[in-house]
Amino acid sequence: MKIKELYALFLNSDGISTDSRKLKPNMLFFALKGDNFNANNFTQKAFDAGASYCIIDEKQDPQNERLIVVDDVLKTLQQLAYFHRKTLDIPIIALTGSNGKTTTKELINVVLSRAYNIHATQGNYNNHIGVPLTLLEMDSQTQIGIVEMGANHIGEIAELCKIAAPTHGYITNFGKAHLEGFGSEAGVIKGKSELYDYLINNAGFIFVNSDDDKQLTLLDSYKKIHTFSVKKKSDTQVLLSSETPFLNIESQGCLIQSQLLGRYNFSNLAAAITMGCFFKINLDDIKKGVASYTPKNNRSEIIKKGSNTIILDAYNANPSSMEAALDNFNAMKSSAKLVILGDMFELGGQSEKEHLALIKKVNSYNFSQMFFIGLNFFEWASTFPEGTFFETTAAFKEALLSMRIENALVLIKGSRGMALECLVEAF
Repeated sequence: MKIKELYALFLNSDGISTDSRKLKPNMLFFALKGDNFNANNFTQKAFDAGASYCIIDEKQDPQNERLIVVDDVLKTLQQLAYFHRKTLDIPIIALTGSNGKTTTKELINVVLSRAYNIHATQGNYNNHIGVPLTLLEMDSQTQIGIVEMGANHIGEIAELCKIAAPTHGYITNFGKAHLEGFGSEAGVIKGKSELYDYLINNAGFIFVNSDDDKQLTLLDSYKKIHTFSVKKKSDTQVLLSSETPFLNIESQGCLIQSQLLGRYNFSNLAAAITMGCFFKINLDDIKKGVASYTPKNNRSEIIKKGSNTIILDAYNANPSSMEAALDNFNAMKSSAKLVILGDMFELGGQSEKEHLALIKKVNSYNFSQMFFIGLNFFEWASTFPEGTFFETTAAFKEALLSMRIENALVLIKGSRGMALECLVEAF
């Protein structure tokens, strides 16, 4: 079946699902394959749930006209998304970077939603499956699309750009994330900057933090940029007004107050303000949009548990984001500070060195108590007796239940796979 024919079926459907458990009547079911599953085996479940058609790449009942056989289901999904994208005459803002992608996306969403009908990536659906699904959720009512793009290998952002065809783009930063896949920090820069390559080759607009020299050097003499800066003359001037307890920014004589913790969120917030100005949102609406955003999903959430205040930042972690979180935590005022850090994943051959460096950094501060969780940290337990090390999150949680912690400021941060959010209930 040609993509044009499949697209006609899509237009007459109630959307697309890749999960037979979440499928609703009159949806198209795309039977994807993974390392541990093959959705070609779930077509009957999909039909039972009301699927109008199932797109498969393993032949089944030839008499069933509602089974559409293609060479590769994933590629077909991506091709369909691109076909749909070309029917949408709207700006698509693409976001990538090592840290802060999702927070920045959410901030841009709440700001631009004050004046436009926005469709943005849901959660962290930012990969080769999530990006096509995000595009296919946009419709004739969508005025601006916001597409988050994640990657852990060179070439992935370039492929996502081919599908999404962004008109505007922003890279949050370059940091020590996914070193296992990218190979080095230079690899990170090369991989993430594929977004700039696409936009430059297609005459797109680029939003850039002029205070980030790494990014400026990549843009050379490209003219279609919209800048923000604290230090330099720029299209949108921003200034850190205060960061205690929350981050506030001044721009164009207006104080914009947020519910965000940490200076590391400054550029995330500044980027959202900048895009608001670029798309002609008035400052009062920008203020209201920013004020309405509360961090969630384990991203710098502030949680009160008895007399303790917990900063839960357990969605993800890498050396760059860990250092930023620790610097911010150190600047906060409290008579008792407790640090709980979990392993950082996907660092490849840099893992041992980066975990050691982080332990040394934590020890350079005067925190009341320090806990390190995970096998990568545990390797150094005998070397640093001033810290307390646990091999697993479950082991630390059991120990935490017997501790009496009161009137403390607590930072919990680690990679998603450590599932550190379960520790909150132990306080």
